[in-house]
Amino acid sequence: MASDRSYPPLPDALAVPVYDDHTHLDPAIHRDEPGLEPIGWREQLDRAEAVGVRGVVQVGVDVETSIWSAEHAMKDRRMLAAVALHPNEAPELAASGTLESAIETIAELATRPRVRAIGETGLDFFRTDESGRAAQFQSFEAHIDIAKRNGLALQIHDRDAHNEVVETLLRVGAPERTVFHCFSGDAALARLAAEHGWYLSFAGTVTFKNAPALREALAVVPRHLITVETDAPYLTPMPHRGRPNAPYLVPHTVRFMAETLDVPLDELAAQMAANTEAVYGSWDSELEGLQ
Repeated sequence: MASDRSYPPLPDALAVPVYDDHTHLDPAIHRDEPGLEPIGWREQLDRAEAVGVRGVVQVGVDVETSIWSAEHAMKDRRMLAAVALHPNEAPELAASGTLESAIETIAELATRPRVRAIGETGLDFFRTDESGRAAQFQSFEAHIDIAKRNGLALQIHDRDAHNEVVETLLRVGAPERTVFHCFSGDAALARLAAEHGWYLSFAGTVTFKNAPALREALAVVPRHLITVETDAPYLTPMPHRGRPNAPYLVPHTVRFMAETLDVPLDELAAQMAANTEAVYGSWDSELEGLQ
């Protein structure tokens, strides 16, 4: 039987609005999702706002999507941008001799209004073998430098590379505001991150039945270092796992996190909203020239 590729219904709205710390609304990302009928990015933002998701961080993964992110953040006050080369892009760019020029493009985009983060960057040893790791390290360190030079937050992609990501951050110096996007570590890594003041962003994966380690990690993170995200169109939270994800589904994850932590929903939502603004600034600033 074919899986259901339709978008889920809207959840009940949150009384206290939050933000989607990391999402992909650009058309390019949806071209790689077979059978998905994409929703236009403005409708995505309308749906999100209707259920208490006040804004999103739209994240680039290559030059094309980073340009899209920087440009479209100037078209709607509900969107901020993050720009970067995904770690899995780095080996291919290095092989073609274009990694350095692509990094230069990211550095230029980092100066644009409403670009508030460098990401997603980091290390991914799940898809990249040893031959491509040098390029990933080169790209990761260059992105860290761009974030620090521009006073921007850093959004980290970390897959099967926890030790190496931490070692790199400690060796070259992490930006003041560093976020582990779609945190995938255990309680030990969560404690280590908290010691350094690094933020942990939890996606729909925390709701999955096979993710007790994530819930253990959530339980030990200081509340002032927690944010929430979708990583849409991926990682759809329960009860809609397997269907396309979207920023308007954040309330499912927020409610699950509140239940897991046994804290009032509104209290957790307010804390995470404040945390997200502490990382990226106000969605209502740099509005001059907004289309």
